[in-house]
Amino acid sequence: MTRAELVEWARDIYDDLDFTVVRQWLAEHPTRKAAGYLPVYAPRELLHATGFLPVGVHGGGDRLEIIRGDAFYQSYICHLPRSVIELAQSGRLDMLSAVLFPSTCDVIRNLSGMWKLLYPDVYVRYIDVPQVPDPGAAAEFWAGELNHLLDDLAGVSGHRPTDDELRHSIAVYNETREMIRTLYALRRERPWDVPTEELYLLLRAGESIPPETFLARARQYLAAVEADPKRPRDNSRVVIVGAFCEQPPLGLIKSIERAGCYIVDDDFLLGNRFLTHDVPADANPVRALADAFIRNDMASSVLYEIDPMGKRNLMKNRVAAASADGIIFATPSFCDPALLDQPMLRAGAETAGIPCIAFKYAENTGQFQQFREQAGTFADSIKLWGAA
Repeated sequence: MTRAELVEWARDIYDDLDFTVVRQWLAEHPTRKAAGYLPVYAPRELLHATGFLPVGVHGGGDRLEIIRGDAFYQSYICHLPRSVIELAQSGRLDMLSAVLFPSTCDVIRNLSGMWKLLYPDVYVRYIDVPQVPDPGAAAEFWAGELNHLLDDLAGVSGHRPTDDELRHSIAVYNETREMIRTLYALRRERPWDVPTEELYLLLRAGESIPPETFLARARQYLAAVEADPKRPRDNSRVVIVGAFCEQPPLGLIKSIERAGCYIVDDDFLLGNRFLTHDVPADANPVRALADAFIRNDMASSVLYEIDPMGKRNLMKNRVAAASADGIIFATPSFCDPALLDQPMLRAGAETAGIPCIAFKYAENTGQFQQFREQAGTFADSIKLWGAA
């Protein structure tokens, strides 16, 4: 496939709110099931090993009119749960036999309870990740939670995986994470060759297909990039922070890039990179997953922060690692974890002399001119006065 064909393939999956590729997979594998998971992190290895197709549920973006969803939630919370409920109430998620709700915020916790009431025939699990400073106690707790989840998923799918099957799934997702690290590294080094619009579409498509298929497509994309190099522009290099749960509309990403910014780091679809190192495939698989979660060095607003100065230094470190010129704090409206962290993150960045701007969005935002003007002015100011 050519580069254009790969991007179009990914865009078709992104635009399809009926999850046609998931339904086709289920039709081709009549003994298998599909399981959904919401942002930010879910142990997809367990879903894969128990025979499920893991499916990311990221709302309807700006492509879905919310009617029934607004009846379930008050006006002063984020948009994501409204559109997820709208997808479910319109029958677009009826192919899911299980749905996992990660420990992101109180809204997602409440959404999991609502799901149990609305869809009693669907397995629902709120994934309560460890939030304590003691690594040993945290790993013990998380291993227990994973074992409980594994038992439940096996009961739904009818397949209890062996340790070797679990290790195989771990190896597949190790490879997936390595591929995503490769894509991010290439985008960081040559953002003109890997536009974030294309990278984001490829990763969103990967949320609805088997990981093996994603790996094949990603390899094709890397080959296509090498065969079709672009010319660099004099754009400013920016880091996007705050979009780890409710995803920005694609138009917002495009607007930022077309305003003269190269996005060289971001926290979009953060679950793909939540485990920063490979999970050992030669140990007890559940314990290995638990230990990998505890020892990873991912810093996120949805995780307990042990170091009191961590948030103060985080932006300085991320900007340095990405060789970025500035930070755009792009945060969903009413996102408690992101908005509570933003003052600390921004204060740390400004203390380090890093240029910053901030704005809020909703996944169904349809007008992008104001964002483009802000991003364009920010990029111009960095070029004109950044070295002063």
